[in-house]
Amino acid sequence: MVGSGASGSFAALELTRQGLSVQIIEAGREIVAEDTGGDEAKGGDSTSLDLRARVRATLRGQHIQARAGLFNDLVSDFYVNDRRHPYTTPREAPYLWFRGRQAGGRLHTYGRVLSRWSDDDFRMFSRTGAGVDWPICHDDLAPYYAEVEELLGICGQSDQIETLPDSVCAHPSRLTEAEAFFKQAVESRDPARRVVARRYTLPEEGPVPKPLAAALATGRLDIRYNMTAREVLIDPDTGQAVGVACIDSVTRKEHVFRASAVVLSASAIESVRLLLNSGPSGGGGLGNSSGMLGRYFADQLHCIAVGTMPRFRGYAETDAASGDPAGIFIPRLLPEEAGGRPRTYMFQGKIARTPVPKDAPSRFTFMGYGQMTPDRDNRVTLDPKRRDTLSIPIPRIRCAISSGDEATLRLMQDALEEMVADAGGELDFIGSPLGLTEMGKGAFPDSGFALRQAFRVLFPRSMAMGSAVHESGGARMGADPRSSVLDPWCRLHDAPNILVTDAAAFPTGGVSGTTLTIMAMTVRACRQLAKDLGSGQTRPAA
Repeated sequence: MVGSGASGSFAALELTRQGLSVQIIEAGREIVAEDTGGDEAKGGDSTSLDLRARVRATLRGQHIQARAGLFNDLVSDFYVNDRRHPYTTPREAPYLWFRGRQAGGRLHTYGRVLSRWSDDDFRMFSRTGAGVDWPICHDDLAPYYAEVEELLGICGQSDQIETLPDSVCAHPSRLTEAEAFFKQAVESRDPARRVVARRYTLPEEGPVPKPLAAALATGRLDIRYNMTAREVLIDPDTGQAVGVACIDSVTRKEHVFRASAVVLSASAIESVRLLLNSGPSGGGGLGNSSGMLGRYFADQLHCIAVGTMPRFRGYAETDAASGDPAGIFIPRLLPEEAGGRPRTYMFQGKIARTPVPKDAPSRFTFMGYGQMTPDRDNRVTLDPKRRDTLSIPIPRIRCAISSGDEATLRLMQDALEEMVADAGGELDFIGSPLGLTEMGKGAFPDSGFALRQAFRVLFPRSMAMGSAVHESGGARMGADPRSSVLDPWCRLHDAPNILVTDAAAFPTGGVSGTTLTIMAMTVRACRQLAKDLGSGQTRPAA
């Protein structure tokens, strides 16, 4: 197995619980008790300037990672060094790739907001003629969603909304007084628009993420750290995987790990990169008989709005101090509720949860997430000229927005401005990959001229595609091997003992976060893999 983040940790847990011995190849370091700070750092505002921390990180070689919304000194060690881990993008379509190399991957830096996808996410573009169906739907994932939610202990409540299926919640979540007022103001104007409490998981009890810790506790999991996967090895006679060739990033020695099956869970870009670098020389990559490997890569369209609610003062101190990611979730509208036009976006945010002086107006932050139009030319390839420090070809990422995506971003921003106005809020700024618009006192009015100018200069670089950190696609699943890389169980059509269980498997991106769907999809795929291995449907390693 390659990778130990949201996908890899649940893959390891499921396979070890099924009685299988699992070897994880982890490109990063081991997590130990002294590795704290990740969850403690998440209580702040994602729009915080914290320019000094970002400048320090840039000088250390984290010039891309330092643009992440939640980046600060406490979490900097959970992000990679960009000098040592380069990638390229087209000049006209820059892409921000935020990533971490350590046990648990980005589970140390994600926002912990976990929502299910509805069939509207799985079917939106096929309905409008702009894309393809997923070969699975919510009902296929529902029991696995429930298992993941029960393990993680989701905070939330039953809302009975078609575009936001209910989760199994262990703890209630609540709105602040200001958020409850916002809910009433928005829903009274437009009853089809729903405002509910976000669903999320609480901070981890220890430095090792819960599913990975549970897998280790079975005694059937071994993790090899600082081990970068270079290629998946194939038996030329059977076409099946027999292992993975790796390079120790400390000693630079090569290692080969033999296996009966290989699970790729290294993140969308890394898993595609590994497949592209595997298989016969000049063959276009392993599992690419359809020609789809690397194609239909996407991220979510991202916008942000920040301002004040003069009607309310202060903030909810308990939530802010604990790093609780509670707040508001505003699900997408169905097309029939939006006059027949698809509304491929949703919003989340928080009101009166950002620390301010007791008598100061409460602050709000909203983020919008929209679904990109599928585009076969948005893709991950291998750069033909450049290699990393281990002499492995680096990825080249193209993720350009279309005119339709620009229209979606404008609709998102208009909807945000309208809802804020309905609740009596005042915007400081609103922005997206289309640019920055300041209103009223402007962005960060109390930060001083120099910092505000720096923010204006840096904003376009920090809101490029990739800023949503919900990348997906590149090895999409499908029922037809002529137009997809994976089958509905995340198995390579060309080599069914190879699974890709991270977001590379997504045919399209949704509007809610990808993490919970990755986890549920992984459990489903690995349970089937255990059955396949038990019945002999996948060949054992030589």
